[in-house]
Amino acid sequence: MQRLFTSAGETLSGTPWNTYPRPQLVRKDWLCLNGKWHFTCGGTETEINVPFCPESLLSGVNIKMEYGREMVYSRCFTVPEEWEGKRILLHFGAVSRKATVRINGKEAVSHEESYLPFSADITDLICEGENEISVTAVNDLSHQHPWGKQKEKRGGMWYTPVSGIWQTVWIEPVPERYIHTLTIHTGRDYAEITVNGADDGAVEMNGVCYPLVRGMVRIDVKDPNCWCPENPYLYRFTVTAGEDRAESYFALRTLTVERISGIPRLCLNGEPYFFHGLLDQGYWSDGLYTPAASSCYESDILAMKALGFNMLRKHIKIEPEQFYYDCDRLGMIVFQDMVNCGEYHFLRDTILPTAGWKPLNDARLNRDQAARENFLKTMDETVRLLGNHPCICLWTIFNEGWGQFRADDAFRRLKALDGTRFVDSTSGWFARKLSDVESLHIYFKKLRTGKQDRPQFLSEFGGWSLKIPEHSFNLEKTYGYKKYENRETFVRDLKALYLEEVLPMISRGLCAGVYTQVSDVEDETNGLLTFDRKEAKVTPEEFRDVSDRLCKAIKEQA
Repeated sequence: MQRLFTSAGETLSGTPWNTYPRPQLVRKDWLCLNGKWHFTCGGTETEINVPFCPESLLSGVNIKMEYGREMVYSRCFTVPEEWEGKRILLHFGAVSRKATVRINGKEAVSHEESYLPFSADITDLICEGENEISVTAVNDLSHQHPWGKQKEKRGGMWYTPVSGIWQTVWIEPVPERYIHTLTIHTGRDYAEITVNGADDGAVEMNGVCYPLVRGMVRIDVKDPNCWCPENPYLYRFTVTAGEDRAESYFALRTLTVERISGIPRLCLNGEPYFFHGLLDQGYWSDGLYTPAASSCYESDILAMKALGFNMLRKHIKIEPEQFYYDCDRLGMIVFQDMVNCGEYHFLRDTILPTAGWKPLNDARLNRDQAARENFLKTMDETVRLLGNHPCICLWTIFNEGWGQFRADDAFRRLKALDGTRFVDSTSGWFARKLSDVESLHIYFKKLRTGKQDRPQFLSEFGGWSLKIPEHSFNLEKTYGYKKYENRETFVRDLKALYLEEVLPMISRGLCAGVYTQVSDVEDETNGLLTFDRKEAKVTPEEFRDVSDRLCKAIKEQA
């Protein structure tokens, strides 16, 4: 396999990801604990560059893991003197999969999910001067917990697993009573902000102070500036509660299903909108789950916006919050997948559905009770974690039947948590009764709309391979649904696919489309960018007009 570095990976130096990791609750003081840690696993004892997983090039370890074996990370840190008298909170963005954290030999916190952040108050465990932090982690690739596309035997549409710490580790000081989280609900002209952890205080925005009443405040906005990809306006505010102070933001936008000329449409801010998207796996050639720098997200987003895309379907992965913040501020809609649990069966979940077979009932699918409970718990936590981000406009619950069970019950549960966004219950196939969209995956046939009287969503299509050898991970194997040898033919056919098949479907109810995909990933060479992000297979000059015609077409339907 070729060692491929992104441009950011080639120039990586200093403390990686030294960027404030929680953009929706920003405090002035914090300390990044990324960088060099001592690392042991089996017979390997070395330094590792956190937050990059040991399977990655950027970690400096780049080993073949023995899954199920313990990894131990350790390093020392000193709490700044000016934080004396404060509570000290320790935060992990994510560790895959199980983690036990100790401070000076005493357990501080344990956690069992690969894609969610966790924290601990370590005030009573630290001492003056130097402190030791250690993390014992195990990635057992358990399918009873969300696992995404990680496979020990990677290949095709399955990728190298990600073990151990893969997001930022950091500490911050807070007063005895502090702001825990913010919950923000918005409409077209108002925002309701709940400050969890505080009853008294105030929110200040644009020079106006709004007092908290039992930890809540409503801000009515005159002449609202509504968020959309073409105008990603953010309202920034400051929360003060006792001695604590934090900065945050919200955006105003609405998502509704409206019947336009007799056809159900997905509407953004009351107007039919074509959600023109790409599948985004969130893998990088040198860091796997973690790009070399937080700025890499901005580069991907802007590259896709330059082509005219306005949406990314974040595929069965939860990113660091920086990704969603960049989408918020740059104007990129996100359709966010839940991360799959349970077993995948090639015959049941891929071959038979592609041929047209569908189960009559999903109540008996994925009958592992632990997997069901962990999936639903993680779904709930995902909504709570990301729910304040205006860029997220749709949640996907199940993808192609992977771990699917009782989809209608899951739809009701998710809608109870968040009734403001669209929900795609079953992306691809195995549809049940409840969903805001009819969601189809079509790779080997002529594109078409479905038969249900609901907004039509072509949630995956394309996946065409154009392999550029010098920027490809696997020179021996190529994965894609149609293979091209030269760029000119690929671009010609890509434009024709959109203009001759996608465009006519808009008048028949198509509201959103997701082409596979943003970038190559390992064996897959079906991205619009190479795995190392160094080559684009289509340029804005070649494709922007196609995107403009799609977005104009849906406005004409109104």
